[in-house]
Amino acid sequence: MAAQPNILLVCTDHWPAGLLGEDGHPDILTPTLDELARSGVRFRNAYSECPVCIPARRTLMTGTSPRTHGDRDFAETMPMPELPTMAQTFRDAGYQAYAVGKLHVYPQRDRIGFDDVVLDEEGRTLYGVTDDYETFLGEHGYPGRQFDHGMSNNDYTVRPWHLPEHTHATNWATREMVRTIKRRDPTRPAFWYLSYRHPHPPIVPLETYHAVYRDVELRWPVQGAWCREELPYLLQAVRGRSAQMGARQTLAALQGFYALCTHIDHQLRVVVGSLREEGLLDDTAVCFTSDHGDMLGRHGMWAKRLFYEGAANVPMILVGAQGDERVGHHRVDDRLIGWQDVMPTLLDLAGIPVPASVEGLSMVGDAHREWLYGEVGEGDHATRMIRSGQWKLIYYPAGNVRQLFDLESDPMEIHDLSGSEAHRPVLDHLSGVLASQLYGGDEAWVRDGKLEGRPARTFRPGPNRGLSSQRGHHWPPPPKTDMPQIQWHNEE
Repeated sequence: MAAQPNILLVCTDHWPAGLLGEDGHPDILTPTLDELARSGVRFRNAYSECPVCIPARRTLMTGTSPRTHGDRDFAETMPMPELPTMAQTFRDAGYQAYAVGKLHVYPQRDRIGFDDVVLDEEGRTLYGVTDDYETFLGEHGYPGRQFDHGMSNNDYTVRPWHLPEHTHATNWATREMVRTIKRRDPTRPAFWYLSYRHPHPPIVPLETYHAVYRDVELRWPVQGAWCREELPYLLQAVRGRSAQMGARQTLAALQGFYALCTHIDHQLRVVVGSLREEGLLDDTAVCFTSDHGDMLGRHGMWAKRLFYEGAANVPMILVGAQGDERVGHHRVDDRLIGWQDVMPTLLDLAGIPVPASVEGLSMVGDAHREWLYGEVGEGDHATRMIRSGQWKLIYYPAGNVRQLFDLESDPMEIHDLSGSEAHRPVLDHLSGVLASQLYGGDEAWVRDGKLEGRPARTFRPGPNRGLSSQRGHHWPPPPKTDMPQIQWHNEE
């Protein structure tokens, strides 16, 4: 093992932890990730502290919680905080640091400490940037055509990719990362960040991967017993936004989503194979993860911004450099970890001191946390979480609704135990822990030491005239605009 190994961090978008063959999923084909998991350690209890793209990525790149980095919602135009980033810390220690794919920061060309970023921002030209993927399409005769498939970035309609295979964003990101690896400075170790945009919608898999799942009988999304009861306001909104997802639409979405995942899995073989052929594989540590998951129809819900396992529990696979016994192989680790732990872990593997600002813990160290706090959204669209041991408390302030799940006996979160007298001590204890973590106006949800929340509301759907932020034709590039944030819940 080299004194300072190379580090390859691979991040996807919307990939649930359970969507791996190695985790026992009966339908998904992930042979590459399964083999990597057996070659290292898989962390089963890894969570996104704020399961939505921008806040999660701020946590990843700073090793801090939303309380510290300043975003627990989706602040598209908030610059990165004045904190040491993972990339800059690696560079300060003598590493070269390069990123390929989705960065999701503002301004979009902010390199946040990387030597260079080859950027794919999913067509966000509204902020005045034509990213490198759009430029690639133009140079190959397809200017502005990435969204000609007509699928939205935030819904679950499906069709195969409409351009040649080599132009798919997954292939492009793989090719650019391999090129970056081949162009490395051989005198210094490297930190590489490969950030795939998928399986985040639009669901536009290559036809060859779509066909893999077309005639397969897929396991149907589970429905919690608590779903038959009156739901809190936020869940009414989430379910209302996907009310059109009947059986046919659900099956099509799952087939397309799984196809996007398997495509990424197979493309990772090209990256690993390139590392091997460049003579770098033994001296490279690999981490695979995702910014959050996707409900994929569980409990009648889709997408993210929730703390059920489908949305908040993320894959975390760590493969050490050859001979690194701190990581080992054929291991499954049940410790409770968050995305804030990725930065200190990778720095630890490289022997680099962790900045004092980092709040996370190294996953290869001896430190373990007792509980993890999660938060997303503001006001009536807020939800909060405490995960501790086998228990998970989910809190909705609108209506003052608590849910308690025993993930050891009920990993699919079918039975809400919050009304069980036998579980009252656990509920009260976790509620107290959650109340102690509230800040930024959330303190108003507590009175006399107990959660009181906000008045209940009933969700009433409004129009979705933007078709969930549908993109258009990008040639010539659209003008820069001051578009409002996505109205996730399409409410009046």
